[in-house]
Amino acid sequence: MKTCLMAGAMLLAAVTGSAFGAEGAATDHGAAPVKQEIKVRQISPAYWRVTLHNPPFNIFGPETIPQLNEVITAIEKDPDLRVVVFDSDVPGFFLTHYDFVPALEKTTGLPPGPTGLPPLPDMLVRLSKAPVVSIVSIRGRATGVGSELSLASDMRFASREKAILSQWEVGAALVPGGGPMARLPRLMGRGRALEVLLTGDDINGDIAERYGYVNRSLPDAELDGFVDALARRIAGFDKQAIADIKQLVNGPSLPPDNEIGAGWAAFITSVQRPQAQAKIGQLMKEGLQKTPDVETRLAHYTGELGATDPGK
Repeated sequence: MKTCLMAGAMLLAAVTGSAFGAEGAATDHGAAPVKQEIKVRQISPAYWRVTLHNPPFNIFGPETIPQLNEVITAIEKDPDLRVVVFDSDVPGFFLTHYDFVPALEKTTGLPPGPTGLPPLPDMLVRLSKAPVVSIVSIRGRATGVGSELSLASDMRFASREKAILSQWEVGAALVPGGGPMARLPRLMGRGRALEVLLTGDDINGDIAERYGYVNRSLPDAELDGFVDALARRIAGFDKQAIADIKQLVNGPSLPPDNEIGAGWAAFITSVQRPQAQAKIGQLMKEGLQKTPDVETRLAHYTGELGATDPGK
């Protein structure tokens, strides 16, 4: 088994201004190289595992984008790869929300990807359309970007005891940016999609299975073995047949790219509004991105924010 780290090329950004630099901001004096946040293990030429590794909370930020892009590009181009499994080695967290510390310009200043979309939605669209089967193994919180990466993947399996999925953004006056408004109604129907998106509440593994958010919810002790056996089975099949079947399923099931792009544009607009600035500022003061209790009980804390009047 070959193990490697996919390293990003960006440096940690200076953080000032907006909600993306409101609290916990570092200066740009002596900025250290960005952490390597993604590990890739080649189980076999046909089967990779991509492990998310950004402790303590697996927060996704602009420094993660080039690292994930390396992975997505490798998935698209490898002639032997048939299946890739995304998991996490950070206890309690699969992948969480976007990083609100770097200045917003660190995100909006990034060039578009090959689809013409901004980088995050670009990578999620490319993952959905890649001629490789993508599977997520969810143990811990899949919040915001974690939910959106899961939705962009072909199959989702969750720990019954430890998985939590959520699109928490409405509680902070935000619009989700990674495409859940386009993807969730196609998976679970309009009413349940609106329940997920408009309550911002936590969805456990069993409810996620019942709603169609995930393929299956499994006892935690069985999750790894089940996903590994499934991946190995798919890895043994013909690559061209896999790619052709996936492409034909994509047609009636995937949203058009412009729907994903519209969600990202709405997110960028929403994060600049005074209401969102105020709510994110409140969450940062409570300990967002620093305090385990806030990250593990984010639905509770957003529910406690109440209505925010930016004029007061």
